[in-house]
Amino acid sequence: MSTKRRVSYFYQPDVGHFYYGPSHPMKPHRIKLAHHLILSYDLYRKMECYRPHPATPGEMAVFHSEDYVNFLSRITPDNLRQYHGQMQKFNAGEYTDCPVFDGLFEFTQLYTGASLDGAIRLNSGDTDVAINWSGGLHHAKKSEASGFCYINDIVLAILELLKVHARVLYIDIDVHHGDGVEEAFYCTDRVMTFSLHKYGDFFPGTGHIKDTGAKEGTGFSVNAPLASGMTDDAYDRIFKPVLDKIMEVYRPGAIVLQCGADSLTGDRLGCFNLSLKGHAECVKYVKSFGVPTLVLGGGGYTIRNVARCWAYETSVLLGEDIQNEIPYNDYFEYYAPDFKLHLTPEPRENLNTEASLNYVRTELLQQMQGLQGAPSVQMQEVPPPFELKKRKAEGEKDGGADDDVRDKGRGRTKDGEGERKAHDAEFYDGDGDNKDIPRAGS
Repeated sequence: MSTKRRVSYFYQPDVGHFYYGPSHPMKPHRIKLAHHLILSYDLYRKMECYRPHPATPGEMAVFHSEDYVNFLSRITPDNLRQYHGQMQKFNAGEYTDCPVFDGLFEFTQLYTGASLDGAIRLNSGDTDVAINWSGGLHHAKKSEASGFCYINDIVLAILELLKVHARVLYIDIDVHHGDGVEEAFYCTDRVMTFSLHKYGDFFPGTGHIKDTGAKEGTGFSVNAPLASGMTDDAYDRIFKPVLDKIMEVYRPGAIVLQCGADSLTGDRLGCFNLSLKGHAECVKYVKSFGVPTLVLGGGGYTIRNVARCWAYETSVLLGEDIQNEIPYNDYFEYYAPDFKLHLTPEPRENLNTEASLNYVRTELLQQMQGLQGAPSVQMQEVPPPFELKKRKAEGEKDGGADDDVRDKGRGRTKDGEGERKAHDAEFYDGDGDNKDIPRAGS
């Protein structure tokens, strides 16, 4: 579309301060890194910035069970013994991938509230694109934590969008299957889910191409199971033709796009080989349809690359070109040794053959062809949105340029003098996150 789209950005300064624990791959600190890149590239000046409200337990219970929400609101590292039985029931705590850490419930409130606020603003017509990089936690189930996810902000945002829109399309470009969202809407035709993911001996193990929905939702779950080593060109040849057909047949009133960055090259947990441009091409293509869109984060475990990705995709959504040289910012040294924005894919084999890609594309296009056009729904009076406080960011700690500004005396200066202590959330036991930094003698 030639007209500029209105973009809103939702950021809560505290969301990057939470810590899953030593050696855990999920680092909320990456959201702060991305925010500082967005600031240093001056992208925040091109969009409306908002400090979202923390989601309430009542808002979460629109999808999640009340006993699960109550459990999350009460559990702390200090009272684990009291909740031993419930921790097993809800798949949280020690021996799971969803630890109980300080501020757990507050963390879920912050990222969920931002997604809800974005959906509300889209519903009211106040924006065309809403961005929440802290959201996109697509594995959480109705009564169960899963895959580092506790509250499924995506499902809650889609339910909010369904108050106004007859049909919502969910697109997931994370390397992992968006199982929590698919499961929530598996039996309805009002939400179509489209997930491209690694399939076979890989978490969460769902997302087979024949998993297409049930009851009224038959045909409305679209899964593209892929193998390791996926390249930009191969990804493009699945994504664009299938999305074209979805838009033609389904005609959604709103789109939710989950931009998990673990499908990038060099991710600590991922196994795809996408560049920033290849990943962002999906974002650009979704934007080109001109449909109200909620853009969310998701996975991504080499955190300097996650920040690179989401800052670049913010520029794509704004239609702004940004330089490859990363501007100086509070976390500049994270981008050593080249201090460049874009990544070079690894020299590795793409296990997706021409035949396998053609099979997936043909199967999904035939699935779309079998649908009887866009389903209709009898719309009634729109339920009231959750209260949204319109607080535009213009000062400290409200999403604007002055957020998170640290004492200059403790940071590294432009001329290299002074030292900054490494944030605990960036480094963990071993060299798992430093595989793309040349070691001495290598």
